[in-house]
Amino acid sequence: MDVTILMLAASALVILVIIFFLLKQRNDLAAAPESAEAENERQGVNRRAGGPRRAVAARAANLRNRNVRGGNQNQASDGEEPQVDDDDDIEADAEELFDSKLGAKKRAKMEAKAEKKAMREAEQRDREEKKKREAKKELERQKEIAEKEAEEEQVREAERKAQEEKERKEHEEYLKLKEAFSVESEGFDETVEEDEQNSLRAFVQYIQDNKVVILEDLALRFKYKIKDAIDKIGKLQEDGILTGVFDDRGKFIFLSKKELEAVAKFIRQRGRVSIAELAASSSDLINFAPVNTASA
Repeated sequence: MDVTILMLAASALVILVIIFFLLKQRNDLAAAPESAEAENERQGVNRRAGGPRRAVAARAANLRNRNVRGGNQNQASDGEEPQVDDDDDIEADAEELFDSKLGAKKRAKMEAKAEKKAMREAEQRDREEKKKREAKKELERQKEIAEKEAEEEQVREAERKAQEEKERKEHEEYLKLKEAFSVESEGFDETVEEDEQNSLRAFVQYIQDNKVVILEDLALRFKYKIKDAIDKIGKLQEDGILTGVFDDRGKFIFLSKKELEAVAKFIRQRGRVSIAELAASSSDLINFAPVNTASA
C-alpha cells in the first residue's frame, strides 16, 4: 500500500511538472512577439540615431528569438527546465560586432588620411628639394656671370693700360722729334716772322700811297683772297694803323688823321650835311692823288 501511494504521488508530481512546463512554454511563445516589437522599437531608435547598428541589432534579435523558441521546444521535449539566453550577452556580442566594423572603417579612414598626409609631406619635400636645386643652380649661374665679368674687366684694364703706354711712348717720341726740329728750324722761324712783318708793312704802305685801292687788285697783288684782304684792313683799323672807309663799289679810301679832322670840322660847321654835299666838297677836304712811292 505504501508503494502504491508513493507511485501515485510521483505520477501526480510528474503530471504537475509537465503542466507547469507547458504553461510556461505557452507564456514564452506569447511573450516572444512582444519582445520582437520591443526589439524593433529599439532598432528604430538606433536607425534614427544613424549608423549600421540597426542591422546588427536586428540580426541579434532574430537570433535571440530563434534560440528562445528552440530552447523551449528542446527543454519541453526533454522534460527539463528551459534555459533562456542572456540578453546582455547577445547585445554585448552585437556591440562588439558593430565596434569591430566601425573600428575597421575608422582604421581604413585613418590609414587613408595617413597615406594622404604622407603623400603631401613627400610632395612638400620634393618641392623643397627642387627649390634648393634651383637656388643652387642660380647661385652657380650668378657665380659664372661674375667670374666672366671679372675676366672681361681684366682684359679691358689690360687693353687700357697697353693703350696708355702706347700713347705715352708716342708722345715722348713726338716731344723728342719736336725738340730736334725746333733746334733746326729756329733760324728759319725768325726769317719767316721777319718776312711777315715786311709783308704787312708793304700792305699798309701800298694803301696809304694809293689813297683809293680796288680791293680785288689789292688781294691779287698780295696773294690774298678778297675776304682775307678786307679782314686784314678791318684788323688794321681796329689797331689804329689804318684809317679810312669802304665804299659800295669795292674800294677802300685811305684817310689820314689830318683829313679826318678836316671832314669832321666841315660837318660841324655845316650842321647837317648830305652825302651829295660831302661828295662835292671831298676834293677840297681829301687829297685823292696817289703818293709818289719813289719819293717816299
